Amino acid sequence: MHPDEIARNMNGVLRTVSNGRDEALLPSPMIQNHAAFLHLLDDGTLVCAWFGGTLEGKSDISIFASVLTEGAMTWGPPQRLSDDPSHSEQNPVLFSAPDGALWLFHTSQPSGNQDECRIRMAEVFRDPTDPQKLVTKQGRYLDLPRGCFVRAPVFVRDDGAWLLPIFRCVQRPGQKWNGSHDTAAVGVSVDGGQTWQLDDIDQSTGCVHMSPVPLGEDRYAAFFRRRQADFVYRSDSNDGGRSWSVPHATDVPNNNSSLSAARLRDGRIAMICNPVNAFSSSDRRASLYDELGEEDSRPDADPSGGCVPVWGVPRAPVALCLSDDGGRSFTVGQSIEDGPGTCLSNDSTDGRNQEMSYPWLLEGPDGSMHLAYTYHRRAIKYIRLAPGWDSAARRSVS
Repeated sequence: MHPDEIARNMNGVLRTVSNGRDEALLPSPMIQNHAAFLHLLDDGTLVCAWFGGTLEGKSDISIFASVLTEGAMTWGPPQRLSDDPSHSEQNPVLFSAPDGALWLFHTSQPSGNQDECRIRMAEVFRDPTDPQKLVTKQGRYLDLPRGCFVRAPVFVRDDGAWLLPIFRCVQRPGQKWNGSHDTAAVGVSVDGGQTWQLDDIDQSTGCVHMSPVPLGEDRYAAFFRRRQADFVYRSDSNDGGRSWSVPHATDVPNNNSSLSAARLRDGRIAMICNPVNAFSSSDRRASLYDELGEEDSRPDADPSGGCVPVWGVPRAPVALCLSDDGGRSFTVGQSIEDGPGTCLSNDSTDGRNQEMSYPWLLEGPDGSMHLAYTYHRRAIKYIRLAPGWDSAARRSVS
C-alpha cells in the first residue's frame, strides 16, 4: 500500500480478513510510527504502545498508546504518553508491578546519539470515567549510565527484585554511535524501581533487545537481536536471572532488527521476528540515523574491539517461529505477512520504506495470539489470531 492509502485505513477498526484472523491499523496523528509493544491488563484490556513523530531520532518523536477494551472491535484514540521537546523518546514497554501499579519505561535520547540515551519511567493511570483513556504521572530517569536502552519489560525475580533487560550503547569518545560496541545487560532494582544497578552479560558484543522467557524452576532463556545481522543469539540463566551464560547462536536468522519471544501456555516457546539475515541480501545502508541531516563532524565509531554492525537488510517477512524443546531449535510455525521489507530509508511518506518489523507477541488467556508490528514505518499493524491458530503448526513440530 502507498503511504496515503495506509493513512486512510489507520482507524483502529478490526476487520476479519480470514477465518480466525482479525486485523487493524492503529490510529495515530503522526506520519511515522514504530516499535509496537503489547500489554494485557487484568480486566482483559489490551494496550498497545509505540513511538511516533516525523523521523526516528528527531526531537518530535514521543510515546503514544491506544487501548482495546475486552470485546471491542475498535481501538481507542491515540494518546501521547510522553512529550519532551528536546529528546527523541523511543521503545516503550509497560510493566504491571506486583502491587498493581502500571509503569511505562521508555528511552530518551538527543538526536541519533543512542550512546547518550537515558531510560525514563512513569506511572500510568486509567481514567475512571473513560476505560480507553490513559494518563501518565510525571516520570523520572533511572540512575543508570547513559547509553542504556530498553525493548522488553521488567520481570520479577524470586526474591522480589525487578530485572529490566537492557542493551548498552557504549560511548566512544570523539566518535558517533553506530552500534559497533553495543552489549547486553540487566538492570536490577531491589526497591521497586527507586534505584538501579547494572549487571553486564559477559561476551555479549552485538547482542541487543534481550527478550527473556521463563522455562520453569528458576531457569530462563533470553533471545537477542544481533548487530551483525547473522542469527538470533541466546543466553541462559539457571539461577532466576542472577547470572547469564555467554550468548551463542540459535538456528533462527536475524537481520539486525527486533524480535519478541514468549512461553506459551502449553510450554512451547514462540518467537516473532524477520527470519532473514545479511547472507540472504546485499542491501546495505550507512547507519540507522543517516537521514537526520544534522551536522556532526565526528567520525563513526571505530569497530576495533567491537563488531561491524550491518544495517539495511530487508525487514520481512514477519513469521511466528515455534520451539518444542525449550528454545534450542525453532521451526517457522506460521508466516504472518510477507513483502519486500525494504528499509534503506526510514522515510514513511514516500513509499520507499516497506519494512514490517519490530513485532511483539502476546498470548491471551483463551489461547488467542495478539501481534503488533511496524507497517512501512507509517502505521502500527495489529493482528489477532483466534484460539486454535497453531493447530497446523502443532502438527508440523510434533
